[in-house]
Amino acid sequence: MNKNIYLHNITKKYGTPLYVYDANKIEYQYKLIKQSFSYIENLKINYACKANTNISILKFLKKLGSGLDTVSIQEIEIGLKAGFKPKEIIYTPNSVSLSEIKKAIKAGVRINIDNLSLLEQIGNDNPNYPIGIRINPHILGGGNKKISVGHIDSKFGISYYQLPHIKKIVENTGIKVEGIHMHTGSDILDIGVFLQGADILLNVASFFNELKYIDFGSGFKVPYKKNDTKTDIDMLGVSLKRKFLFFCEKYCKKLKLFFEPGKFLVSESGSFLVKVNVIKHTTSTVFAGVDSGFNHFIRPMFYDSYHHIDNISNPSGILRFYTVVGYICESDTFCVNRKINEIREGDLLCFRNAGAYCFSMSSNYNSRYRPSEVIIYNNKDFLIRKRENLQDLLNNMIEIEL
Repeated sequence: MNKNIYLHNITKKYGTPLYVYDANKIEYQYKLIKQSFSYIENLKINYACKANTNISILKFLKKLGSGLDTVSIQEIEIGLKAGFKPKEIIYTPNSVSLSEIKKAIKAGVRINIDNLSLLEQIGNDNPNYPIGIRINPHILGGGNKKISVGHIDSKFGISYYQLPHIKKIVENTGIKVEGIHMHTGSDILDIGVFLQGADILLNVASFFNELKYIDFGSGFKVPYKKNDTKTDIDMLGVSLKRKFLFFCEKYCKKLKLFFEPGKFLVSESGSFLVKVNVIKHTTSTVFAGVDSGFNHFIRPMFYDSYHHIDNISNPSGILRFYTVVGYICESDTFCVNRKINEIREGDLLCFRNAGAYCFSMSSNYNSRYRPSEVIIYNNKDFLIRKRENLQDLLNNMIEIEL
């Protein structure tokens, strides 16, 4: 069946706005990265679940063999409910309380620490609990400033210039360091960024004697439009092979190699389907107003991110220029002056690359309900999140008379 017709039928069944995920695409992306780094005997892919925490997606990735990368105690708890074993979950928080880290220790997960103060406190309280250390390599990597997290002014990681301080804390507390971690940003195209970071990370790793893993984070770029660029992970695999295997030989131990892809695994799998409520002409602009807004799909406003938009109701219509906007009582603009096949009221628009950081960043702003989520696998569709209703909005409110 034609994909556009299939998506039309899905909306008849589940309504709009609607997130739809293609599990076959997730599976393809997972196998692609495994193949690119197949030379590593102890390779472990840990899905960065902040991209999309739907428990059905987590369970599917676990079935494929993935571990889990988390950044909050709540993500850990969802991961455990999805069936991941504690040591299959790695927790890399930032600016969290010591009490939250203690909860993670109690859960038994792997932990990467990116703060000298917390490293010292954990070392004093739990010296026998093995931890990893997140290093800031001072590399400006990523598609834009908002998603670059490894530069010198970033809040993430411990500066590699502070290695002597790290070593002093380790010596003073006796804490066991089992891993070294790095993540420089998202949407990294230049594999030289990864290789530069690898040199720094492996150099830091050489100062610790009981390591079990080296964690290179992720940040692989996916294409957002036709003929768009993407990270050449096959070339990265070839280039990183020599560095990593040489280090392991010198270290006299076969270490585990971790990657933490999020967007790379789920972004392209996702479609966000909306219905056109109104076409509005002004003196210079044609607006297509849809039944959604930044409460459901904030990335274009928050990150200035590009998402290709198709009119799946009229794919062969004449190309015209539209500014697609939402129904929120703010400026929620998905695209400006974009060439799209002629849009009519009632048409269905499909926002591509909607699998990562879309539903997971949604809200109930303007007291709007969050949408349903559906997953497709081998041409069968399954509802994996119900559409919210009024009771969902009221559930945690306490009604009083003043």
